[in-house]
Amino acid sequence: MPGAMERAHPARVYDYLLGGRDNYPVDRRAAEEGLRANPASRVPPRENRAFLRRVVGHLAGERGVRQFLDIGTGIPTSPNVHEVAQAVAPDARVVYVDNDPIVLAHAAGLLRGAPPGRTGYVDADLRDVERILASPQLRAVLDLDRPVAVVLVAIMHFVADADGPYEIVRRLLDAVPSGSYLALSHLTGDFDPDAWDRVAAIFARDGVTLRVRSRAEIARFFDGLDLLDPGLPLVTRWRPDAAVNLAATDAEVAVYGGVARKP
Repeated sequence: MPGAMERAHPARVYDYLLGGRDNYPVDRRAAEEGLRANPASRVPPRENRAFLRRVVGHLAGERGVRQFLDIGTGIPTSPNVHEVAQAVAPDARVVYVDNDPIVLAHAAGLLRGAPPGRTGYVDADLRDVERILASPQLRAVLDLDRPVAVVLVAIMHFVADADGPYEIVRRLLDAVPSGSYLALSHLTGDFDPDAWDRVAAIFARDGVTLRVRSRAEIARFFDGLDLLDPGLPLVTRWRPDAAVNLAATDAEVAVYGGVARKP
């Protein structure tokens, strides 16, 4: 995969920041430069993973959700969505979507769902909504006539304004019925814009968009939906548990997250 080794990829940079080993020198270089630009860069990935775990547990346990579409899956870091969901509801079904060759290589591990649940993997870019929704792998696992939790955790900040991020989310939600949910988290520059501008410049050098957005811009993703309590806070304040890093400052966390129901 020579092309993959020449350019940093968000999934592999994220893996490195989480302490993983599935990354290349170019990813490690980008991550280390990002840490020099913003020494708190390890905090958002860790708190995002904790947010994801709490969200999936809540949706499967308290909201009765049995279908999950996790787009921008990243390199598997346990517990994954299907592990959390199927621990609560063994019949839960999960489809993962990503477009990185290392994630694809790990797809077999992502497909080890616990019976009677099922898992699937779609190799596609988030921007190609039609390909995702029409995928035989998705259709074999999910019933789009029944509620689905669309999970977009730490992915939409990699979508440039020119690529229509709000339209992408709307098209995904248009494909699922009333009673479905959107779970989304997103980097923000609200608390330290200069630091995130420096990080974005490093990603841009490798051809990767990093578009941090304000809380108001992130809230637009939830237009027309019913936000669950506590709304759209920093992820550490979304139904926190004992694993949350309460010592992290707002500038260190730098990620808003929320969950909303489609009426």
